[in-house]
Amino acid sequence: MNLKLTILGCHSATPRVNANPTAQYLEIKNHHFLIDCGEGTQVQLRKYGVKFSKIKHIFISHLHGDHFFGLVGLIATFRLLNRETELHIYGPKGIKEVITLQLKLSNSWTHYPLYFHELTSNESELIFEDDKVEVHTIPLEHRIYTNGFLFKEKLGERKLNMNAINNYKEIEICDYQNLKIGRDFKLKNGTIIKNKDLTLDPSIPKSYAFCSDTSYLPEIVPIIEKVSCLYHETTFLKDKEALATTTKHSTAEQAAKIALQANVQQLIIGHYSGRYKNIEVFKTEAQEIFENTHLAETGKVFEIS
Repeated sequence: MNLKLTILGCHSATPRVNANPTAQYLEIKNHHFLIDCGEGTQVQLRKYGVKFSKIKHIFISHLHGDHFFGLVGLIATFRLLNRETELHIYGPKGIKEVITLQLKLSNSWTHYPLYFHELTSNESELIFEDDKVEVHTIPLEHRIYTNGFLFKEKLGERKLNMNAINNYKEIEICDYQNLKIGRDFKLKNGTIIKNKDLTLDPSIPKSYAFCSDTSYLPEIVPIIEKVSCLYHETTFLKDKEALATTTKHSTAEQAAKIALQANVQQLIIGHYSGRYKNIEVFKTEAQEIFENTHLAETGKVFEIS
């Protein structure tokens, strides 16, 4: 199964008709992750057919409103829908205080377990892991404490080579799992059949790096090197590079430079300033440096193989 990314919002903070702030929905190894939660995200989730009950982990990059003002509403809606499944929220220190204060003052305490994992480190760290996926932070440079997130599949089980297996009648269905986890097979006469002769290599693990609001920061390159797909903010074009530096944002050219340096497979850009009426200009600028660049557009789905 391919890694699947749905863009729920991809514009910057200034509200506009038909322009939604940052939010993304990532499907990876049967996990359903919400990345950032700008105002109106729950409506976008409904619009694009995402089942609320599937979301168990929400990752918030930083505490600017266009990246998390939709969170308390989503949490409250889960309560209205009688959610029972626990919810984990990963974000900067302070996110627990601001969310719980709103829940307290509105008397909207959840009936389901709500866990906050507050982040403070300026170094990349592992914040989630199970047998299929791991998630690391990507320290960024913005006006307040900010992280991106690196989502990585773990190496899967080996694939059965049925053409080879069918040559050995002693190998039964009950033996398949041992083969998938890499064990050799011993015939009754004592002959050892090497696992590599009975199986095929697993699929190459895929990865997705989400780089939210940030200045041009080459220091992140070792963390995101060779990822399957990189999302990098591009608030401005290079003609506004001085403004990007002042506000600690990036240009399309700078995002492309990061993608090129990190040798990523593809680049998605977004978080466009409202001053630009035609977002195609961002793609044009980025492709001068990194050809495999795509525009984030609300409702667009990327299948990352």
